[in-house]
Amino acid sequence: MNIKDLVGKRVSKEVKFLGENVRIFKLSVNQVMQIQEMAKAAEAAADEQDNLAVLRHVVRSAVEGGTDLADEDFVHFPMDELSKLSTEILRFSGIAPDSGK
Repeated sequence: MNIKDLVGKRVSKEVKFLGENVRIFKLSVNQVMQIQEMAKAAEAAADEQDNLAVLRHVVRSAVEGGTDLADEDFVHFPMDELSKLSTEILRFSGIAPDSGK
């Protein structure tokens, strides 16, 4: 297999969210860079809405069907569950403690 043939390939796994299995994908380098920029801006602004925007971006980027979620859909999920899901995505993508597991 030629490495060029693997460009754009997405690696996934299933995780629990609200007691159900959902498929998450590893973030691409580009997606990681976007999230890091958003997180830095949110930290500098110390704005809770910016932090929520980062969380929404992570979920939309890496959860199967995430792009179908509207901003208002996120307020109907428990915050701790969204936070756990986001952390699991970041860990799986290699940018959080215990990365890549």
